[in-house]
Amino acid sequence: MSEKLRVLVISHGHPSVSLGGAEIASHNLHKGLNTLPDVESVYLARVGHPVPRHGTSALMSLRLADDEILFHADDYDHFYLSNNDTEAIRDDLLRFVHDLNPQVIHFHHILGLGLETLYAIRRALPDAAILVTFHEYLSICHNHGQMVKRGSNRLCTAPSPTACNACFPDISVARFLKRERFVREMLGLADAFISPSAFLAEKYAEWGIDAEKLSVIENGIVTDEAAPVREATGETPRRNRFAYFGQMTPFKGVDVLIDAVRRVPEEIWGEDSRLMIFGGNLENQPPEFQDRLKKLIEDAGRRVRFYGAYRNADMPRLMRSVDWVVLPSIWWENSPVVIQEALQHRRPMICSELGGMAEKVRPGEDGLHFRAGSVEDLADRLCEALGEPRLWTRLRDTMRAPTSHVDCAHQHADLYRRLLAGQAASAGMALSRAV
Repeated sequence: MSEKLRVLVISHGHPSVSLGGAEIASHNLHKGLNTLPDVESVYLARVGHPVPRHGTSALMSLRLADDEILFHADDYDHFYLSNNDTEAIRDDLLRFVHDLNPQVIHFHHILGLGLETLYAIRRALPDAAILVTFHEYLSICHNHGQMVKRGSNRLCTAPSPTACNACFPDISVARFLKRERFVREMLGLADAFISPSAFLAEKYAEWGIDAEKLSVIENGIVTDEAAPVREATGETPRRNRFAYFGQMTPFKGVDVLIDAVRRVPEEIWGEDSRLMIFGGNLENQPPEFQDRLKKLIEDAGRRVRFYGAYRNADMPRLMRSVDWVVLPSIWWENSPVVIQEALQHRRPMICSELGGMAEKVRPGEDGLHFRAGSVEDLADRLCEALGEPRLWTRLRDTMRAPTSHVDCAHQHADLYRRLLAGQAASAGMALSRAV
């Protein structure tokens, strides 16, 4: 019986502590890998404030599963994507990694962990395969990895140290150049890179990542039973419940959505149509954005209902009251987990025609597209959804199935083995030449 392939999946957060798409994707991959008979996965997730560090070690469990562990890291430099606590990496993380001795180390983010973590593991395990999954453009863009211009929120199509300095005039071109060189050098230590969308992969290839090292593998979700269709009356029920799921940030375009809802004529919107907002983190956004959103919600009146933050486990229950899922982001989204969830529960989508959203939501099959940032165009799509009685059913019948976490794990395991086989072949050739 052959030895199991040992994999260490590293994430910048654990879903039980930090609920985000990348955290969910990495944890789903870990669970999917452990369903495969010839793979053994361990999950290590970064944790920081407000969770306190326990004792003298940066390693913690917090009563998680036996194959899941937390690594406390709080001394992080967001500009250089750098971890200043190299002592914890050396004394705690590397000890753990040496004991585990994985053949594959798969980073699902560097955020909070720092590029030094990748460097240290590369030196400690030179024969292991190291992979990095990109979830946004953080390596390229200092503006939260969104690749939109500060102030105007226009898309950034030509990132460079000079362009970055225009967004952050207090940071010199020389510093941005130093950042770019440091990030490129550290990422160059990885053997392969994964992107959940072809769009994001193309952006990283344009930036300078070797295209031959880039693979596109969709994030997987746990495909449980789909939520039942919302009960509605009438021979042709009105499918008039629209929902937004996600963080309440300026980049997500929720203000565009609320403004569009306000502009739908009363005779089309009717008495019982609703926009349901499921999202949190508004209190941490710029004051001017908070004020704008509160004013829009007030002006929209009974058309909008704000339900606050939610947990991923709540999604099947929440979907029961939803007909449409709206993704109004104004940045090049990569692979929002809500797309996979909408596909799972067969809720047609209305999304911006940008990036991974346009790639994954097929217009006329999985949903509808509108021009990103256009309140008027989104209002037209809402009118279309409300005014064509059979559109919702037609889209629902043609929606594709999401990628399961098990299928996703199979694709990753195949890539891991190809990398290890290639490394073994290269080592064999080097040995034969030496002889």
